[in-house]
Order: sequence, then C-alpha cells, then structure tokens
Amino acid sequence: MPREEGKRPVVALIGGTGNLGPGLALRWAHAGYPVIIGSRAADKAQATAVELNAELGNELIVGMENVAAIQAAEICVLTVVQGVHEAALSDLKDELKGKLLIDATARMEFPKITPPAPPSAGRIAQTMLGDEVRVVTAFQNVPASAVRKNFRHPLDSDVLVCADDVGAAEEAMGLATDAGMRAFYAGDLDKAIVVEGLTSLLVSMNRHYKVHGATIKVAGISSHQTE
Repeated sequence: MPREEGKRPVVALIGGTGNLGPGLALRWAHAGYPVIIGSRAADKAQATAVELNAELGNELIVGMENVAAIQAAEICVLTVVQGVHEAALSDLKDELKGKLLIDATARMEFPKITPPAPPSAGRIAQTMLGDEVRVVTAFQNVPASAVRKNFRHPLDSDVLVCADDVGAAEEAMGLATDAGMRAFYAGDLDKAIVVEGLTSLLVSMNRHYKVHGATIKVAGISSHQTE
C-alpha cells in the first residue's frame, strides 16, 4: 500500500528497551515519526515508552509486545543483544513478511572482543527471512549512549548502511539522516561483516582510552554526493 504524501512511516524498535533502541526512538519521534517500542514483555515496552515520552515532552511513543509492534509498523529495527539475534528472527519470521527490517546487530566474542566470522548478521537475517523481507544493516558503529544524549541535536557519527536492495538501503539512510546522522551506502549484506568488525575495534578503543563514545566518520565523500 503506498504511503500518503508527506506521511512518515511507523517505525517499530524490536527489542527496543535495551541500549540502542531508546535513543533511536527519541530521535525519530522528535523528527515526527510514529514510534513503537517493542519487547517480549508488553509491560516492559510500555514502561520504557512512558519514560521516553517524559524525556521527549510529548506522548509520541507507544509500547507493545514485539509481534503487535511489528504488525503495526512499516519499518522494523532490530536492536536485540547478539545472543538472541537468530532466535528473535526465527520467532518473528512470519510477522516480518513484507516489512523493511533494519538489523543493528554487531557481533563480537568477549572477553577478547574478537570480530565475527562470516556470514554477517545481516546475511544471516536475509537467509532466514527470505525474499519477502528486505533486510538492511545499519547503526552497528553508533555509540548507544551518544544517540540518546542531546537527541534533539545532530550526532557526530556516520552510519554505514549495507543491503542487497539499494532502494531499501536508501530508506534506511533517510531514517539515519532524520535521526541527525550522515549515512553512506557501503555495499551488499556480505560487506556488512566488515562493519560489524569495526565495532570490535571501537569497543577496544573505548577500553584503551577509557571512554564510551568512539565512533567513525567518513572522509572524502561530500554531503551533496550522499543525497
């Protein structure tokens, strides 16, 4: 079904009560998107929505159980912890049919923070879900604490977006832009393994320099070239 002219799509954050989901929810709600926080427990999602609306100063975010959140949304953003990535995809496979799924999973092995082996989390998602779901990877390298902090202002962090479907990637890039970040198409879902690996480097740098906000910036591509 085509969207109404100028109408923002409904965005559901699946596993949205964790570290990254609340910050993205605040940024998209502030930009005018209808936002749903999803969780396996509806009461937990609703409590997070109440907290975020108080921070936002408006009642623009609602909380639902994951299945209901997916059914009510056009775009779904998976922000679960890496340990339940495949289980979540398996449990929600039927509900995700026909949706755009943005997978923010960045896997690494602790305690050495070892980068993941192929295939990428995005490729795993696309294989599990099939062609009825358009899978995009994004937001793996963005520090969660920075996303939520000063959510009304642009974030000094770039987003690398991977997808087999360039049109789907462009939709995700638009969401990143509306959330106050620059976004760049970085290739198909097999390239996303490199983006995940960058996260392990950033976590190592955070530990070494005793900070929490290491991120990436792309040089050599002007802003007008990304439009």
